[in-house]
Amino acid sequence: MAQNIVKPTADSLAEGARAASSGGLPPVDKWDPPFCGDLDMHIARDGTWFYQGSPIGRMPLVRLFSSILKKEGDAYFLVTPVEKVGITVEDAPFVAVDFEAHAEAGAQSITFTTHVGDVVTAGPDHPIRVVRDAETGEPAPYVEVRRGLEALIDRKSFYRLVEIGETAPHEGVDWFGLRSGGVFFPVIPAAELP
Repeated sequence: MAQNIVKPTADSLAEGARAASSGGLPPVDKWDPPFCGDLDMHIARDGTWFYQGSPIGRMPLVRLFSSILKKEGDAYFLVTPVEKVGITVEDAPFVAVDFEAHAEAGAQSITFTTHVGDVVTAGPDHPIRVVRDAETGEPAPYVEVRRGLEALIDRKSFYRLVEIGETAPHEGVDWFGLRSGGVFFPVIPAAELP
């Protein structure tokens, strides 16, 4: 006899996420449930989450969904121990909306805060990368938040980061970039600076 599989909904995913989280981030990298199809949910470039075409206005619900987000290759999924659904992400799933730069023992660290409350310090485990638009040359900076999930660094924060950047050699060329956690992250070749 054929078994009826119930397609997950936002409510069932939220319930599964609540049950799986025990104060910290759920271990979604260890879960491999069966794929249940795509859900009409997407994350816009500005970090707004949409379900069935409408913005999700409850920030605690957005935070909950963000805790069960998983990336496999170029695809994004919401995962619980028993279900896995595909969602669409326009750019990066998170937006870094602020940062603090601080020096400890002469070394600079840059700690970012995302719109969903993640706090990460850029370094070997949380690299910064900058992609430049091929046509306009405009930079799009990102910082890795967790398990391959990145945050787009918002414009106001990027402008502030430029103020604390430095020029240093990188792969035989002088680059303007950022230093955090003992790592230099190149932003633009120094020769291209205005």
